[in-house]
Amino acid sequence: MSATLSTREIWGMPIILGVVSAVGLISALLGDGIWDALSWVALAAPLIVIGWHLSRPTPRKI
Repeated sequence: MSATLSTREIWGMPIILGVVSAVGLISALLGDGIWDALSWVALAAPLIVIGWHLSRPTPRKI
């Protein structure tokens, strides 16, 4: 059985993570204080997603 995935299903999360990372990089350049906190959160988001996916068990293929 093969399932056809839409473009949104394939590229949705990578685009969102890319935008969040860009916001983090730009906010790190803009200033101090709240901008630093925003950049830390935005740049940590992809790492959190990677860690979450690595901690999930892999499905067994039969």
